[in-house]
Amino acid sequence: MRRILFALVLLISGSVLAQTTVSGTVVDQNNEPVPGANVVVVGVAEGAVADFDGNFTLTSTLNPPFQIKISSVGFDEATVQITKNNQVVNVTINESSTLLDEIVISASRTPERLFESPVSVERFGLREIKNTTAESFYGGLQNLKGVDINTNSLTFQSVNTRGFATFANNRFLQLVDGMDNTAPGLNFVLGNLVGMSELDVQSVEILPGASSALYGAGAFNGILFMRSKNPFDFQGISAYAKTGITSQEAAGDNQYYDVGIRAAHAFSDKVAVKANFSFLQGEDWHANNYTDLNNPGADRSNPAYDGLNIYGDEVGTLINFDAAAGLPSGTVGSAFITRTGYEERDLANYNAQSVKSDFALHYRPWGNDFEIILNSRIGRGTTIYQGANRYSVAGFKMQQHKIELKNDNFFLRGYIVSENSGDAYDTRFAAINVNRRWKSDEDWFTQYAQTFIGAKLGVGTGVQLSDEQAHAAARAVADTGRLIPGTPEFQSAFNAVITDGDLTTGAKFIDNTKFRHVNGNYNLAHLINDWADIQVGGSFREYELSSNGTIFTDYDGPITYNEFGAYAQLQKKFADDRLKLTLSGRYDKNEFFDGFLSPRAGISATLGENRNHNIRASIQQGFRNPTTQDLFIGLNAGRAILVGSAPDNLDRDVRTFSVSEAGQNNFGQPATVNIVGRAAYENAFSLSSVQNGAPEAVNTSVIQPEEITAVELGYRTQLGKFTIDLSGYYNSYENFIANVTTVVPFYGEAGDNGLSLAALQNGDFQAYQTYTNSDVNINSWGATAGVDTKIFGNFDLGVNYTYADLDFDKASNPDFRTNFNTPKHKVKASFGNTELFKNFGFGINYRWSDSFFWEATFADGDVPAYTVLDAQINYTVPSIKSIFKVGGSNILGEEYYTAFGSGNIGSIFFVSWTINP
Repeated sequence: MRRILFALVLLISGSVLAQTTVSGTVVDQNNEPVPGANVVVVGVAEGAVADFDGNFTLTSTLNPPFQIKISSVGFDEATVQITKNNQVVNVTINESSTLLDEIVISASRTPERLFESPVSVERFGLREIKNTTAESFYGGLQNLKGVDINTNSLTFQSVNTRGFATFANNRFLQLVDGMDNTAPGLNFVLGNLVGMSELDVQSVEILPGASSALYGAGAFNGILFMRSKNPFDFQGISAYAKTGITSQEAAGDNQYYDVGIRAAHAFSDKVAVKANFSFLQGEDWHANNYTDLNNPGADRSNPAYDGLNIYGDEVGTLINFDAAAGLPSGTVGSAFITRTGYEERDLANYNAQSVKSDFALHYRPWGNDFEIILNSRIGRGTTIYQGANRYSVAGFKMQQHKIELKNDNFFLRGYIVSENSGDAYDTRFAAINVNRRWKSDEDWFTQYAQTFIGAKLGVGTGVQLSDEQAHAAARAVADTGRLIPGTPEFQSAFNAVITDGDLTTGAKFIDNTKFRHVNGNYNLAHLINDWADIQVGGSFREYELSSNGTIFTDYDGPITYNEFGAYAQLQKKFADDRLKLTLSGRYDKNEFFDGFLSPRAGISATLGENRNHNIRASIQQGFRNPTTQDLFIGLNAGRAILVGSAPDNLDRDVRTFSVSEAGQNNFGQPATVNIVGRAAYENAFSLSSVQNGAPEAVNTSVIQPEEITAVELGYRTQLGKFTIDLSGYYNSYENFIANVTTVVPFYGEAGDNGLSLAALQNGDFQAYQTYTNSDVNINSWGATAGVDTKIFGNFDLGVNYTYADLDFDKASNPDFRTNFNTPKHKVKASFGNTELFKNFGFGINYRWSDSFFWEATFADGDVPAYTVLDAQINYTVPSIKSIFKVGGSNILGEEYYTAFGSGNIGSIFFVSWTINP
């Protein structure tokens, strides 16, 4: 025992004797402190982080002389020689002369220069946030090359890359401090509605394309990473206030305001806390496209009128007036008639709102890089969501609670994400059931038919009206008693409907779905003397679906299922660090499907005497598990019933339908029938064949995971003042997940050439939307090119171009929907100067988007080409640590939309004051 104690004393004494302390300050070229700067000892895993004032203290086990390296995102690195113990150094680091020197983490789960990243990465840091021309940092992401933002609402913007997106963008992953920001029941990210305050954002990275090898099933089409500021490194109280107007032809000019505050404090080198709060409110973009979906170009006099942003007029029926009146065929005729609907502005809550708060406790028990983090985020918002219908999402709430252990070499985190739909409701069913509250469909259509027949025959007047006049008279009589928006009677019926969760009588949807997630990562490099960068990790997730039967088929209680995955990655540099090889692989298993292996291989080469050219190539396979809705949805969306294809969901969805008198009298069918969801897959006709008058039976396969093989080539270089970044990709899909609409007859077997055809003729059928995979080839490809430079001394100029295209034979597969939904060509440009003169800067952003065809469950239609110009000027007052900004998005006022059926996007003009110590 004495020998052991003696040996320990010697070891401890040796370590004490070998310690060298270095302290100092890190500043930029303007002598301003650089908080959060990394200070590391070259050659060993020792380092420190500069505090809010740029000060640092570093302790090393090395004896002088040795070198320390100082770096920070957005700055060039600096190296300092340490020659003695207790040396004090003052280090100046300059803003990066090239974007390629910036440090990114997302591509390889480890810090590396953007220049050497094995795949494409787009970055948006503190400097870009400060100078964005958009009203928010999140909106500013749309100026990055290869990035699309579809605007669904003032508070809901959906980020996407490389096509294949609707507002329910379940191909794109968003991580906030490592937590998946997907709404568990909705299966997609609601933009930054319940995300992060811009005061707390340290950096944003976007990784276009498949990344399943490291990030699993959700990382199929791209990932957005948001990292917040650590309270040890960024302390003090900061705040912002913005106000201005939103301007839209349909909504007029309305006040817009956004405020936020952040407080952070380190009580010691062991304990630090931070808290954030932000509040945004404004008038949402009104949707008022009244195009007749059944007959584009027709006006509301069309008896079968079905307006795009008018709801309730989806309820219609084919009336044979001659048969109803017992007249000879051809006397009066027949017509398809729809009920009179309500405009969206009478149904939706346009009071857009976002309230975000979060709190974090950071604990470093030993005062070094080992850290324990407790973090809670709660967001609440009101927005418009366009999915199968247009949903007024009022009071939606999402919570994230996390515990994380980490240091420079590993992390282990567990978190839970839960959502509460609040007072959300379906505007289409609100209109349908408000109509039914004052008059049933049967009474309405009966009155319509009686009046039309009488008007055509001149009953009571002796004057026979034209078809147009007779239809107008019939609608006027049938609409007698109609509830008028703005009246107490309408409001009473409307309030009753939107609080009723039964879609046969109401419009409310209930969603309290959640998921629990655990994941971890360990970097083994320090254990093998940095011979290579080797990482291993894994994850586990459990879903709990809870909608009380309003979205999912969870009538008898919550539905649970799980999935897990594990991965490894090796990165190694060769040839004087000019060649970099990346090999990754991941295995994932969902309880409903076979396991899937996602490999990735990449290589990059740094060329040139000055190491200023880099070429890269990568190939990877990825996959996407079906979403919770793909598996377990059971929702009547009006135009079709949505039924997921999980093995036990096909028999859980059971619905009762009325059979026509013709079906009862002529074929002996019961008055009502029960249709099981399985019929949509196994006893149905294709929609297009029914529409074309030649019904064809189809057997739709249940859903399987979607697979992708992605190839990417890229080139980056710094040529004098010019930074150039080029990339191209080719994606090939197997088992492509999409929706197929089928038609289920109420009696007979599809394809029997008998009863099932009679059911179609008698109107005894129901349209279903199924969730399945394509057996046809679907490929996409594209390219991006970006050039950034400085002109006229210190003016920043950037131009980028994005191309995206799809290879899919629509003519041969008319019922299959890819939802590619991206323009073939996009051009973006930026111009500005952060220091035009002392403390004054400005920025201008230009975007042009080509026209494209939007395809989604709500509606299909053309999105015209559009041009947008944003601008801002800013003035910094260092004495009060403030930045004042005046800006505007879409300052030319040319309204546009990014999705068919959504509201036109107008202009936002704002002034802001940001205090950032």
